[in-house]
Amino acid sequence: MKFAALLIPLLFVALFIFALFRRIRLYDCFTEGVKEAVPLVLTLFPYLAAILMLSELFSESGLADAAARLLARPLEAVGIPAEIARLVLIKPFSGSGSTALLSELLSAYGADSYIGRCACVAYGSSETVFYISAVYFAGKRKKLFRPILISLLANFLGVAFGCFLCRFL
Repeated sequence: MKFAALLIPLLFVALFIFALFRRIRLYDCFTEGVKEAVPLVLTLFPYLAAILMLSELFSESGLADAAARLLARPLEAVGIPAEIARLVLIKPFSGSGSTALLSELLSAYGADSYIGRCACVAYGSSETVFYISAVYFAGKRKKLFRPILISLLANFLGVAFGCFLCRFL
């Protein structure tokens, strides 16, 4: 068995031994931590529910498909294949939806094809911006337009540059 597989269990054992020698009541510390986590969960839940519902509506309403068809040509102009346009649009909203799209693309085109490589790059070089924003900015009265716009631009540039590199690799 590799050492890395034992790392987490060894850390837990070390923590328990340390707490035993320091006479720290681990269970009480754990329950105090859980009490502090409940308000956090209650604060995050409405934002996460809204993002999850909006991403599902975006996909199921057909708006994602229409937007992908509309943006296919401009994306091709910057080097992103039209076949992965829907993946590029869904990824900022939904991680599981983009995983399903990636799987479909890899089944249709193959993992070693240009489309497959670009799809993998698009999946790996971008982030679920709206989900992360909902978690990070939950309950905070901040101006979200600028950080979300910068994140979306960075995602797009990462995908475009990655597809550019896929042409040569």
